[in-house]
Amino acid sequence: MSTIPFYDHVDTYLKVGLEYDCSDIHLATGFKPAWRRHGKLQPIWEDSEPLTAEQVEILCKSFLGEREWKQLEKTGDTDFGHESELGRFRASVVKQRLGLDIVFRIINTEIRSMEDLKLPVKHLSPLAKYHNGLILVTGAVGSGKSTTMASILDYINKEREDHILTLEDPIEYIFPSINCHITQREVHLHTESFPRALRAALREDPDIIMVGEMRNLETIQLAITAAETGHLVIGTLHTGNAPRTLDRILDVFPVDQREQIRVMVSESLRGVVSQQLIPTADGKGRCLAMELLVNTPAVAATIRDGKTFMLPGVMQTGKNVGMITMDESLQNLYTGGKITKDECFFRASDKATMKQFLES
Repeated sequence: MSTIPFYDHVDTYLKVGLEYDCSDIHLATGFKPAWRRHGKLQPIWEDSEPLTAEQVEILCKSFLGEREWKQLEKTGDTDFGHESELGRFRASVVKQRLGLDIVFRIINTEIRSMEDLKLPVKHLSPLAKYHNGLILVTGAVGSGKSTTMASILDYINKEREDHILTLEDPIEYIFPSINCHITQREVHLHTESFPRALRAALREDPDIIMVGEMRNLETIQLAITAAETGHLVIGTLHTGNAPRTLDRILDVFPVDQREQIRVMVSESLRGVVSQQLIPTADGKGRCLAMELLVNTPAVAATIRDGKTFMLPGVMQTGKNVGMITMDESLQNLYTGGKITKDECFFRASDKATMKQFLES
């Protein structure tokens, strides 16, 4: 018999997650209450009972509003920003075979600077000073993209006097206006979609537009157009490195448009930041592996010619502007004793070369 009682409000679980520095909380039918801590999903309490369908429904009713309930009933899933006295969270509720599942992403409400995150300020800050073009921050879900983007926007907010417009789903970090005027819009709450918000954005006189997700053709097309017409656009994609990011952008367009898009991207791209958060060797946290592509004439020519597979080689010669490949970043973390040999190999793009490096 479990000694852990059932808590009928989600805040109890969220409080525990915050206390133990977790990234996510899972409250799922047929599974013990769980947290993701240092990248690993584990039960919060080993001797707790799996949650029943009825218990998860009670937990849903403890925080879902009428709009979210209607959405859940209609489509079988809903995701939104949840705010309580504990802080801000990204909430997702879905119907599944056994009942309902709730997942919370814990948003660290403190906006951290590029220095705090140990990002290469010397090479990222020049990108944030452009008045037009496209900066892409990429990586898998949970790789810290939002945190990196927030630090770049924070830098702009302090260094420039412009209008920053963010389009998010949901709003994560809350930005106070420092030297910039900041407008934050949440998709599905303040606007119906990213494309609609982007079309409206061009009439709102922004200087910097942050696009939370560039998933479909229309959003990517509008973002590239905005970057070309005098706006600095900062967007995210769920891709692992710079070549894949550029391939992904091109692949969403019809074949007959790709040559034109290659030219547009080669001219408007400012840089691509790709990242992974990797469990540390001591198991006490995670560290950042980061790839940086800066658009130099050589990079632009490679994109324009459709030879993105050659980018890693071009990046090797761009060290003076801060370029580094993901595999080089992994090697640096491994030789510095930050990550294990297995993690270094498992996360490498070029496994054969990495194997040689690890065995040498």
